[in-house]
Amino acid sequence: MKLLYNKLVHFLNNLESKIAFYPTLISLLGFLLTFIVLYLEQFGISAYLEKAVPILIIEDAQTARTILSTFISGLISLMVFSFSMVMILLNQASNNFSPRLLPGLISNRKHQLVLGTFLASLIYCIFMLISIETSGTKDRTPGFPILVAIILTIICLGVFVYFIHSISQSIQVNTILDTIHKTSKKRLNELISESEKHAEFPDTAQWHEYHANKTGYYQDIMSESLLTIAEKQETRLEIIVPKGSFVLKGIPLLRSENPLEEESLKTIRNSILYSKNELLEDNYVLAFKQITEIAVKAMSPGINDPGTALNAIDYLTELFAIRMKKEDQNFLFKDDQPQIKLTTVSFSNLLYNVMASLRLYCKHDVSIMQKLFLMLKYLLFQTQAEEHYKDCIRSEAKTLLEDAESSIENPKDLEVIKNLANTFLT
Repeated sequence: MKLLYNKLVHFLNNLESKIAFYPTLISLLGFLLTFIVLYLEQFGISAYLEKAVPILIIEDAQTARTILSTFISGLISLMVFSFSMVMILLNQASNNFSPRLLPGLISNRKHQLVLGTFLASLIYCIFMLISIETSGTKDRTPGFPILVAIILTIICLGVFVYFIHSISQSIQVNTILDTIHKTSKKRLNELISESEKHAEFPDTAQWHEYHANKTGYYQDIMSESLLTIAEKQETRLEIIVPKGSFVLKGIPLLRSENPLEEESLKTIRNSILYSKNELLEDNYVLAFKQITEIAVKAMSPGINDPGTALNAIDYLTELFAIRMKKEDQNFLFKDDQPQIKLTTVSFSNLLYNVMASLRLYCKHDVSIMQKLFLMLKYLLFQTQAEEHYKDCIRSEAKTLLEDAESSIENPKDLEVIKNLANTFLT
């Protein structure tokens, strides 16, 4: 039952990231509002408002139908324009920055709420128009429903103004970088707080190895379910692949200290969650990939925007500094004892993969090379969870200097780079 509950939570979390999720929910609220207003109308609320505030009430059914028809056509126009702007945003982000950004932009809750408000108001006006056509007589004035439609339309106009402001901000690269940075920083800090316990774990090379039974991005695990199985089977487990990796069916997935029963193995496999896409909220490593791709794309000949690359390196610098506070190994504990070992992307591999891409595409640009050396110099003096992090940084700095010497031809530029590197390599 708990496994089923965890899978339901996982499904809802994935569903929440879809662009149609919140618009659909809000549309249902608009549909529900129609029946609530019609129910209140049966108690003579229009007649009461006509006496209390007659200036707000429309008594003629034909006028009401005309107003609702105008609102419907206007809201459709606003909605079409808004959806078009979202598609333009996604296309521009994909072309100018990175296709990896699309899931984050699609799941932007603010834009989903705007589209949902339009849809809810549109649905309300449509059903109210039908209601007035069938029952709009002199004995039943449609004043209150029309007043609600006017209020909803005014709200939609305000939301549309906000939408234009929001989407103009969302397409700016600084906003995109800042959003990625904040999301990954939050995730990293959560992992650091969870990994405050230090533990010794035995070598798992000779443990019983089990393979993946499906293909997809390894997104997350159901921790409580895995801990329960490990305790029941009196064993310890290791998840071999790092989170966010693309798992192919048949490759080694986990190791167990003791043999696992078939039913327990099935439960463990079902406790490992897969996704078609990589999600930044679950995998901070994706933030490094996205920011690096933005920097690399900015340095391509078609875009040639070193300023964006410099900004991207600034964000990478802080993320690396936070990552250095985290150990390379993660564990799940049961009664303060490490029960499950989770393989993670090591700091050395993370730093190498980022620097390899930047070195390849930016080694000819002096300003970018200076920024990279300053980043490595800054990281060298930050708090670190493991001593070998410094060796990784020095190794990358030496490799970067070799690329600079082979790519930068101007003697003065090369001298500046060498002097900067020598401030922390000697």
